[in-house]
Amino acid sequence: MNSPLTPTHSIDNVAGSRVLRTRCYACYRPVDLCFCHQIPSIDNRTHVLILQHMRERFHPFNTARIVRQALQKSTLLVDHNAQLAQRLNDRRLHPNVGVLYPGPGGRRLSELSPEQRPEELIIIDGTWHHAKTLVRDIALLNRLPRYQIVPANPGQYRIRREPNATALSTLEATVSALQAIEPETEGFGELSRAFDSMVQTQLDHPKADYGWRQNAKRSNNPMGIPRAIIHDLPNIVVAYGESEPGKTGCKRSPRGSDKRQPVYWVARRLGTGESFREWIEPRVDLPDHFLSHLKVRRDSWSNAVTTKQFCDRWNGFLQPSDTVVVYHNSTLGLLENVGAAPDRCVILKSVKFDPQHEHATLDAYLRGKQIVPTAPADPGRAGERLANGIAMVHHLHQLGRQFAHEPAAIV
Repeated sequence: MNSPLTPTHSIDNVAGSRVLRTRCYACYRPVDLCFCHQIPSIDNRTHVLILQHMRERFHPFNTARIVRQALQKSTLLVDHNAQLAQRLNDRRLHPNVGVLYPGPGGRRLSELSPEQRPEELIIIDGTWHHAKTLVRDIALLNRLPRYQIVPANPGQYRIRREPNATALSTLEATVSALQAIEPETEGFGELSRAFDSMVQTQLDHPKADYGWRQNAKRSNNPMGIPRAIIHDLPNIVVAYGESEPGKTGCKRSPRGSDKRQPVYWVARRLGTGESFREWIEPRVDLPDHFLSHLKVRRDSWSNAVTTKQFCDRWNGFLQPSDTVVVYHNSTLGLLENVGAAPDRCVILKSVKFDPQHEHATLDAYLRGKQIVPTAPADPGRAGERLANGIAMVHHLHQLGRQFAHEPAAIV
């Protein structure tokens, strides 16, 4: 059996105070709930390589660390997507390596003959959304053979929400895969029992007065549409801004002290139709390819205002009752960088209007829903994106009113 490593400490907020809790550094559970003594040491034949999304690293209920602790032939790599891709490219993989991931083209491990079974198996660890981003961003994963399992029973990971009844935790998926690849290996059943015991202990453990969210009535607004969009549409100001190019001539500035500033800003107040448009003096020369990307002409800036003038005019345009709506947090960042951030702002991208991430962009979402924006009233890409944002706000307003069983506002 494996023994827990030296305990570590974490500090939790309890009713405004600070309480010291001691955790096991191996299973990352509180010491009174440590189950390391139940985890077997398994002499597996197939090497298991786990690619863990960075956000899973310190999750108290993560099961990849249990797999790593149990399997003698296993490796756990934790990093951001780009770094994981590089580390995987630099790693010497077994010639007969494959990826455990569902989807078209994946072969069922239970249907393979012994000589067809992989000798190294890559496991993706993270939420389903994180797993999709890892597979998307790590090109090598899409060039390797893909395998899948068919769960005989529903997953037992009842302390974390799964997308469906047949979804398995990383531990359950790994055990199921290895049982199909090397059924003669002992210890998998014991590992599953340790996992079930951990889950049941957590479920039986009384909830503390802190650290747990109280069960609440299910919201009738599943998308999380902001109240301002649902109930205060006339005072919504939809805005979009183009930023200056970065030091390298690209749209995105390099990270560091250089904060991007707006060079073109457009907005529309939905209740009155009032519009706002300002061309702002750029701090750097605007390259031709950058202007082409923005779909505007160089002479558009012939009467550009200074950054201070823009801030004064923008603040003068906004009214105390307004709520500014932008699509991306980076757009709000442009205002923050020049000291012109509004008192109230809604980020459309934070709304769960596309929970399955079926559309890569707002344009694609609108096309998929057959929503046709009105013709842009402002020039360039900014005008197009402002029109898209306005169409999206109206769409969300209608959905929010439907959830609330109220008629949509007419503006």
